[in-house]
Amino acid sequence: MEEKTNLKTLKVRIKDKHTPILERMAFEVNQVWNAANEITSLYSYVPIPEVGWLSHTYSAFDLQKQLKSIKTERGFILHSTTVQEVIAVHHKARRQFKTDQLRWRVSGGARRSLGWIPFKSGAAKWKNGQVYFAGHYFKVWDSYGLSQFEFRSGSFSQDARGRWYFNSVVEAPSLAFNATGEIGVDLGLKEVATCSNGLKLESKQFYRELESKLGISQRANKKQRVKAIHAKIKNRRLNHIHQFTTRLVKENALIVVGKVKSSKLAKTKMAKSVLDASWFMLKTQLDYKSKAMQAVFVEVNESYTTQTCSCCGSMSANSPKGRAGLRIREWSCPECGAVHDRDVNAAKNILALGHERLAGGILAL
Repeated sequence: MEEKTNLKTLKVRIKDKHTPILERMAFEVNQVWNAANEITSLYSYVPIPEVGWLSHTYSAFDLQKQLKSIKTERGFILHSTTVQEVIAVHHKARRQFKTDQLRWRVSGGARRSLGWIPFKSGAAKWKNGQVYFAGHYFKVWDSYGLSQFEFRSGSFSQDARGRWYFNSVVEAPSLAFNATGEIGVDLGLKEVATCSNGLKLESKQFYRELESKLGISQRANKKQRVKAIHAKIKNRRLNHIHQFTTRLVKENALIVVGKVKSSKLAKTKMAKSVLDASWFMLKTQLDYKSKAMQAVFVEVNESYTTQTCSCCGSMSANSPKGRAGLRIREWSCPECGAVHDRDVNAAKNILALGHERLAGGILAL
């Protein structure tokens, strides 16, 4: 019986001594991107005899032909597949945003683009305990045992502090699937997530905890310190959410989450709390971890889940409603007499909606 596998992306940090060569490659990537951008912006319209000017959308293949010699002409040290991948991403972005000219990639100054060096499958390999790419070896902090994997497509990427990372898609064995539980998750601000079994992910307010130190560093114009504090906030938040989502996926075969969009709330006075809650990050982690564990992840419309009694299904007058009802944390149903925790009740209703969606199926688009 063949062992089941799934694709996953591994990310490891590259040692700082390789920064100069990676920054040179990133500069060359920007040159390829900008050359493609110049072609598509200048020749987006071409004259056709007896017809006039017609729009001409450059495909990735067209750009490949025009830029096939850019590596040799400019003396680039990039891998040839990197040039192809940059052109492919440029074409994809033009189609996505429906434009012939994208933003230029800036290599220096305050508005510089963060370093990015993509590659295709087979371009990067593991040799002599290091990552081998484009004729250069790169030492990394190997926390995954990279020698056991075969690298597919991926990239070298740079963060705001100038640190470089190696990212690659690999094929890994599927994890054992033993969970049998089912759970609904209600997203909020007082508690980032509340589960139907009573488990809660409390809001740690990572940004607010370091907001004063961040303000001091900003006023003192300590740019590196500001970047370090932002990275610390991000890493704390990631770790907090990772521990919670990993626990949910290990214990449950079905995870149902209410659809919550933070875009509107992020424009209100609650913006800092909304962005610190990172609902999108939490749902993204639940999604890919569920796939890795062969669990089911479902998003449902959470309308009226807070107001409806999870025991009898009635919607009473004393149930919490709207912003005015945010202060109501517990309430009792006059129909059946059940006493509810506001968020746990909503999570139970979300789980029930998930069952209904699975039973009814997903309509074809």
